[in-house]
Amino acid sequence: MPDLPKFDVVLSEADLMARVDELADRLAPRLAGGDWTAVSILIGATPFTSDLMKALARRNVHPVLDVIWLESYRDARESSGRVVVRADLARSVEGRGVVLIDDVYDTGRTIDFAKGHLLAKGAREVITVALTQKPWAPRGADGIDYCAFDAPGRYLVGYGMDDAGLYRGLPYIGALD
Repeated sequence: MPDLPKFDVVLSEADLMARVDELADRLAPRLAGGDWTAVSILIGATPFTSDLMKALARRNVHPVLDVIWLESYRDARESSGRVVVRADLARSVEGRGVVLIDDVYDTGRTIDFAKGHLLAKGAREVITVALTQKPWAPRGADGIDYCAFDAPGRYLVGYGMDDAGLYRGLPYIGALD
């Protein structure tokens, strides 16, 4: 079995869970008492979505959960520039609020595509949430609505993020050069 590459730990498992809880504290009041669907962008956002859903449940907020599988990176470290729907939603979002969850907010291309896709399916509004955002990611009105933490401008792995499909299961976020 090959040795694990050297990762710089950007966020430990304990710090990650604290950031998810802080995010749930900020998000829960907006979601309380409404018809909401949480839509996780596969595959990278899966661990984050799971932990965020548990944190929201501890605050008595229970959105319906669905997923959409979008692809723009394949196994490369840079986006192809084209977003493809590999698998669409299982449930209707017509007339519902949607919390769109992604792992990394980078160029904004994937989130923008997914938001337009969900609005075209009849969502009444789409709130965007990311685990992390890169330093060059759009900010302000063009940016993400909620983010757990600002990431360095390095390639991240762990907690759902991968390098050619590897290292998604790391319980922390690491960075590669």
